[in-house]
Amino acid sequence: MTSSAERLTDKNLNWNFSVNVLDNMFYTLAISLVSQETIMPLLVSKLTDSTIAVGLIPAIFSLAFLLPQLFVANHAERLPRKLPFVLLVSGLLQRLPYPLIGVALLLFAVMAPGLALLLFFIGIATAAFGGGVVTPAWFTMIGKVVPTRRRGIFFGLAEGGGLLIGIIGAYFVGRVLDIVDFPGSFALLFLVAGLIHALSWFSLSLTREPPSADLREPTPLRHYFRRLPTVLREHANYRRFLVGYALLRLSMMAISFYIVFANANFELTGADIGFLNAVFIGTQAVMSLLFGWLGDRWGHKRNLVVSAAAMVLAAPLALASSNVLGLAPAFICLACAISSDGVSHFNLVLEFARPADRPTYIGLTNTLMAPFTFIGPIFAGWIAAAFDLNLLFIVSLGFGLMGGALLLWWVREPRNIYKRKADLN
Repeated sequence: MTSSAERLTDKNLNWNFSVNVLDNMFYTLAISLVSQETIMPLLVSKLTDSTIAVGLIPAIFSLAFLLPQLFVANHAERLPRKLPFVLLVSGLLQRLPYPLIGVALLLFAVMAPGLALLLFFIGIATAAFGGGVVTPAWFTMIGKVVPTRRRGIFFGLAEGGGLLIGIIGAYFVGRVLDIVDFPGSFALLFLVAGLIHALSWFSLSLTREPPSADLREPTPLRHYFRRLPTVLREHANYRRFLVGYALLRLSMMAISFYIVFANANFELTGADIGFLNAVFIGTQAVMSLLFGWLGDRWGHKRNLVVSAAAMVLAAPLALASSNVLGLAPAFICLACAISSDGVSHFNLVLEFARPADRPTYIGLTNTLMAPFTFIGPIFAGWIAAAFDLNLLFIVSLGFGLMGGALLLWWVREPRNIYKRKADLN
């Protein structure tokens, strides 16, 4: 980056920090109203009896989100300014499907639940695809306008702030589910989420992004893909991270089934759902702030180890519960796992790469994770259908143990490696 660009970045740091925190807060709040871990599984369970369909929620979302990233990373590397591309794609593809799902539920959920289910999956796939397309460009833009020393607290505030507001949203969710009849209750949640998404998009549009000086020359896609094996071959620590993180993602395959487990065992009311959602969201809010602070100070690798440990603890806590209140510790652990992963896994990937290579590393990481995050929830649905949820939670625990151990003892903290190299130079 040129000195003039650095001065421009420093001048606009507080502004960019603020408007992008607002963007992420609104986005997180919107997503919390239609949570993939609580609200979406309940909606699908009302449209069909299939446990496989519940597993398809994270599977479809993750596949649509992760696969396109490597194909657009090459394009993102050549954009001097990422914001116009991000605004266009995120507005039309990432945010618009949510209110459209609400309309589809109003029209078809009662008379044609199969069609409503199909439109729901098309909607979340489109939203995830839009998110996947913009992620390399968006995250590279954030890496440009928010320096490493403040990136952890940025994501902690962004996610934590939205989730703190989401505690009020959780009360709203519980009231809507109790007062408004199906399918109007779920439709209203998706429509309100769409409105909040619009506020998120407006905040994002206020970003003052300087042009990038460190750009790669245009590369034909076939040549771009040919250099990807070199990235993996020459970066052993990054390869080790991918193995450990893949196992961590497999441990998360059971997350959507915790609310199904709760409903099957305790016949949840709307108030119960609101309570568990509030516990889940409130814990994410607080822990996102804490993990952001910790990530800046002790590194994001340790945060991911904590994420794995939380997934390991969630299983026995859920299985030992005897009522809805007893489930709260398990949902606290799930929230810790998700908030730590949300704050740290992208940040850790950024630290493996040089600035010009960041879109490639982000896209490569997420594309390589796609098979695990797609197959995992479907495998989880099969275990739940063929055996029971108890076995599913135990399998999840095993993956968490393996992933956490590999991240802790096999992967070196990249920040410390590069700091030592800088000191030697």
